[in-house]
Parts: sequence; structure tokens; C-alpha cells
Amino acid sequence: MLSAMTSRRTSLPRPGDRLDLGAGLRVSPFCVGMTGSPETVCAAYDAGINFFFLSADMHWPLYEGMRRGLETLLGRGVRDRIAVGVVSYATQPEFCWMPFREAVEAVPGLERIDVTIAGGVYGPEFATRAQVYREHRRQAYLGARAIGASFHDRPAAADATARGLVDISFVRYNPAHPGARADVFPHLPEPRSTLLYTFKSTDGYVPPSRCAQLGLDGAYWRPRVTDHYRFALTSPRVDGILCSLDGPAEVAEFAAAMEAGPLDEEEERYLIELAMLDRGKAGLRLDGGPGRPL
Repeated sequence: MLSAMTSRRTSLPRPGDRLDLGAGLRVSPFCVGMTGSPETVCAAYDAGINFFFLSADMHWPLYEGMRRGLETLLGRGVRDRIAVGVVSYATQPEFCWMPFREAVEAVPGLERIDVTIAGGVYGPEFATRAQVYREHRRQAYLGARAIGASFHDRPAAADATARGLVDISFVRYNPAHPGARADVFPHLPEPRSTLLYTFKSTDGYVPPSRCAQLGLDGAYWRPRVTDHYRFALTSPRVDGILCSLDGPAEVAEFAAAMEAGPLDEEEERYLIELAMLDRGKAGLRLDGGPGRPL
């Protein structure tokens, strides 16, 4: 599984870094989405993050914290300093418009959407939706300056990202689902115009209590949740991540983890094998690296 990783970062992005997106947007490599704590939004902004993610339909109740946090942040007069992406999971072309307007109306001070995003995309239906979203961008619908897609189909994600069919792609990549290192990363040209962000980065996290159940005592590395963000960003093909943080303390922990740098090959292998062990699919090789008893 590691063979597709021909290179790795020597340092990780920082919250204050900025990437070019669409028509003149400058966004942080970290995009904050679902949160249960409205205070997270201002804490993330104060840490340097300026990219935020809302749902216009699916999981609407779970984004209440983000909506209320954005309302507070926008009250500070920072609308032109942040970028807000809004996702809709509607697939019928005629339904790919109104959810975005409803999202704008639900957040006082939002006024516009910077990035419209097609959610839950699969290859067979992508072309139809992409045509609508390109029209969003052409019309600057609700202020849209970029379009994106959240893919549940890795070959479709690779194709759309490589060909620049959207301005930003989101793809699942984590220790429990590492397939993008074979199905997506090797197929991307460099340079490219489309940004690639990951989502569900912490899937595969095994808490200490579960490690104990699996027979891994204190001699084994017990990764933190933030180590999974480091896993996602170790590949230089990944431009950024969509993350779910919950409260100012988690924002601080996240920023500190970026300072720790990327994982090495043994640490990546360990996280993948630990996720497999947790799911009853395999055991850890104990012949070296962080999996070796101390």
C-alpha cells in the first residue's frame, strides 16, 4: 500500500498558509466543517484558518454549530477575509440551485457563497451536475467564484482533479480508507489547477481503551486523533483537509500537530495496520517501527 507514495512532505502546512482557488480566492489549507461548538469558528479564524464548510441540505442539523459560529464571526466584519463553501447533495439539475439560496438566508451576514460544492459525487452522474455548477461559476450565482465536488468515487475524483473539471475536489483518505494513494494520487499531474482536499481524515482512529482490548499494551504507540490529520497531509499530492474540530482546545491541538511534521513511512504503515486490526482484517507486523514493543 505504501508503494504508490513516491514522495512525502518535509513539513506540514500551517493555518496561516494560503492557496489559490477559483477566481481570486485565497484559502487556508484547512477547511473547518461540522462542529458542535460555535466557538470553534472564531477560534479557527484567530488561529489563521479562513475557509469554512456548510451543508445546504444533508446533515443540516449537524451544521447548526457552524452556522451560529459563522454568524458570530461575520459580526466582526471579516466577510471579505474568509471563504465559505456550501455543499448540496441534490442530484437533479433543477434542484441544484435553491438549496444554496436557503443556506445564505439561514446565516445572517453571510450574504454570498464563495464556493458551491456538489456532494456525494459518483462518476455516472458527475457530468450532469458539473454542467450546472459550471453555470453557477459563470453567472457568479450568489457570488460563487469557484466550484467543487465531494467525491465518493475515487476514479471519478482522479479524473476530475487531473482534468481541472472543478476548482476543488474533496476525497476520502485516512488509515481505514487509504485507497487514494493508489487510485488518485499517482494519476494527478503537477502542476494542476484543481486543489485536492481530503475528508473523513480521522476514520481509523483507535482510542486507548480499544487498543487495550486489542491486546496492545503501553509498549505500543497509541496515536492521537491529530496524528490522522498528519497522515492525510504527509502526501504532497494533498493540498488541504476538511476537518471537524469541536471547540477552541481542539483548534489549538490541531495547530500544534501541524508543527510536529509529517509521518514517516513506518508511522503511516502502523496507522493503516492498526485500523485493519481494529476491523478484524489483519494483525500488526511487530518487526520494527512504532509497532515494535519498547
